[in-house]
Amino acid sequence: MKTSGVTDKEGARWRVRSVLLRTGIAGALVGGLALAAWGGTSGAGSAHHQKLGSPVVIGASLSLTGTFSGSGKAFTQGYHLWEAYQNAHGGLLGHKIVLKIISDKSTPNQAATNYTTLIAHDHVKLTIGPFSSLLTLPSAKIAHRYGYALLEGAGGAPKIFEQNLPNVFDVSYPVATGLVPFAKWIASMPKSKRPKSAAYATITTIFTSSQFPTARSILVKAGVKTVYTNVFPTETTDFTPIASAIAASKAQIALVGSIDVPTVSSFMSTFETAHYNPKALIFTSGSDMGATFLKAVGTKNAIGIMNPNGWYPGFKNSLSKSMVKAYIKAYGGNASGIAATVAEAYSVGEVLTQVVDATHSFTNKKIIRYLHSGKTMTSVQGPVKFNKLGENIAALVFVFQWKTKTGTPTLEQVLPKKAKGSVSPIFPKPTWSS
Repeated sequence: MKTSGVTDKEGARWRVRSVLLRTGIAGALVGGLALAAWGGTSGAGSAHHQKLGSPVVIGASLSLTGTFSGSGKAFTQGYHLWEAYQNAHGGLLGHKIVLKIISDKSTPNQAATNYTTLIAHDHVKLTIGPFSSLLTLPSAKIAHRYGYALLEGAGGAPKIFEQNLPNVFDVSYPVATGLVPFAKWIASMPKSKRPKSAAYATITTIFTSSQFPTARSILVKAGVKTVYTNVFPTETTDFTPIASAIAASKAQIALVGSIDVPTVSSFMSTFETAHYNPKALIFTSGSDMGATFLKAVGTKNAIGIMNPNGWYPGFKNSLSKSMVKAYIKAYGGNASGIAATVAEAYSVGEVLTQVVDATHSFTNKKIIRYLHSGKTMTSVQGPVKFNKLGENIAALVFVFQWKTKTGTPTLEQVLPKKAKGSVSPIFPKPTWSS
């Protein structure tokens, strides 16, 4: 990501940037979850109306507590990594970025309230999205009411785009396609090797439930019999009865619509206790949470577990490699421990940088118009190009699987099999470790 060239009109602004860089202010990594707001002009203002040397405040609501807190905190890391990188490279149009993040407690109503506060009271210049489709929908409606663009990286469910809101843009892959590579892989197997039965269970969030219809249709057409199906409410806390029912069905493959590590861990623990070992096991989310997932389920039991996504720590992308290096420097650990949600958030910042540079403005109307222009941008997740609904039609969806090299678990890209960078998947899944 590079800032745009200097024009005569913007010379003064870039001289301010140079001062910031020389004093080291722009390069500091901001570690707090919420920073003091700058009372600047409204979101309708342009960069030329912004006071020289003043910071540009960008608002976001994130789940720092509650159901989505694990992913919310990873999103916070991704946003702050982008903030630090961009400030070290001149900020946005020469203005230092200051993130103002408010906790929404993983609830839609609080997310809507937070964006109202950020825009109408705090007068943030720009807004970026929360975690989860559930929270993105009400947030996008609030942003639209005030004429703000909402760039986000974790709100790709079809229901978001069925609203025909012109201001919401998801930099990640469309959620409905998540399980398709897995289903096509199973369906492509020779009949003698292809699993004969499948179990489906999903929580009733718009993120998870939207992934099942197409995948299930592909598998049914391939002759894979459905032996169990269950859609359970979001307030479910005891997953044992559902997991036990899947085990009792003896389905040869299991597809589970999960949203966090505790859900995944609960299903896996019950499966292990019941000595149920499907040939293939895929979770929609949770198993992509790096070190958090490995700590919860054990490194040996992680082997063979799959999840769909648009990014993993070993992604062959120069932008991604730089972000991984920055993450380890800032937060420690190793590449395998980085959650995919970090990359989703970081991608939001990357795209925001490119559109602000392209429009030379913080005017939301100009930003929205540019994002609808069909231009292709780049991110750590790959190319970004929005259709008229705000979906990233250039994004690719992959399936990743936990594998091991010399005893160290790592996520590897395995599907689609013919995609560049894919390695052979483990099939059948190894038995549980104990």
